[in-house]
Amino acid sequence: MTVPITFDPGCDAPPEVFVSAAEAAEHITADCLRDGPVGRVGLEIEAHSFDLAHPGRRPDWREVTDAIAGVPALPGGSRITVEPGGAVELSGPPADGAVTAIAAMTSDRALLRAAFAQQGLGLALLGADPLRRPRRVNPGARYAAMESFFTASGTGAAGAFMMTATASVQLNLDAGPRRGWADRVRLAHALGPTMIAVTANSPLLAGRFSGWQSSRQWVWGELDEARCGPVLGERADDPASDWARYALRAPVMLVRNPEPVAVTDWVPFADWADGRTLLGGRRPTREDLTYHLTTLFPPVRPRRWLEIRYLDAVSDALWPAVAFTLTTLLDDPVAADIAAEATESVATAWDRAARIGLGDRRLRASALRCVQTAAELAPAPVMESMQQLVRSVEEGRSPADDFADRAVAHGIGPAVRQLAKGES
Repeated sequence: MTVPITFDPGCDAPPEVFVSAAEAAEHITADCLRDGPVGRVGLEIEAHSFDLAHPGRRPDWREVTDAIAGVPALPGGSRITVEPGGAVELSGPPADGAVTAIAAMTSDRALLRAAFAQQGLGLALLGADPLRRPRRVNPGARYAAMESFFTASGTGAAGAFMMTATASVQLNLDAGPRRGWADRVRLAHALGPTMIAVTANSPLLAGRFSGWQSSRQWVWGELDEARCGPVLGERADDPASDWARYALRAPVMLVRNPEPVAVTDWVPFADWADGRTLLGGRRPTREDLTYHLTTLFPPVRPRRWLEIRYLDAVSDALWPAVAFTLTTLLDDPVAADIAAEATESVATAWDRAARIGLGDRRLRASALRCVQTAAELAPAPVMESMQQLVRSVEEGRSPADDFADRAVAHGIGPAVRQLAKGES
């Protein structure tokens, strides 16, 4: 049951608070996945913003927002947001199938790049900023509070890199029929290391080679496992319950009162819901739980659909193939069976994938079988991108290898400038 409390005199009705962690768990499990068919695809692509004349300088908030103000109406319907360090994200609406989503995002990215170029700015698709030290330019209260939380939890450096120096390609896919949730979520996780190896595109961080093909994944791995680790439970046969346990054990990062305020002590949401600790002098409301869930960053996050978060940002030549591959391996039943078999031996090799990428023979074998399976089903609009991805995997080269070669040949700054200008 829930009981009303006085919270905001401006509300028509007082919010309801949870009286126990068990009640909060019931709320999570009832709402975290939506039963239905597969087929819809949403894409989100982040790109680091750079001053084309001086790539070592981070554009400030006004420069980025002025460039966004010059973007015309986007035909694909993407929403534009700015990450804490000035990276710009396009979030496309759900589309019927990967090919439709890819076409819409491609057109929106072209207009975004053109508007930024008019302001002397470029957008580089890399998993991590290879050149600049972390610095927040987005003045949002949420991000300031997140900084305080990470500092208090002893992960200030990793938190700063995560917030201001990483970028990804994110896929949002239907949860599918209820009877298949466990297999689908298991496969989404099992594909993680293989697809990290395929998309690893961040060999440098803050001006130095990090020793990792995906510095982005390394940074995320340095953060709290309770907030950023995989969701799967011991048996992984009930993803809704696994997510509820994960969310309740995770420490509360922020409480809105009404602006976000960092929680600098370790307080699992379950302790707040059970009343063992009161934050803001009260128990949590449903709105507090909803907000808490937005501060959890596992590689696969249930949001009624599946939000797949483990891919590095990769070039415009490759991300269509990556999006088509991952969607096909999860949505096509035959391809899903092949992917489950191909990834079985590397399903938990997250760190190895991030460090070595396709240099690991088992990850390379898994990746080759997965991308070849998707390529056999690829329609004409994505065939060129798929062929390039297959060639890269056959050669055992992650995108990180190409960028590392470019940085060595030309210098990090010029290499970044080339990417930010859209040069191949």
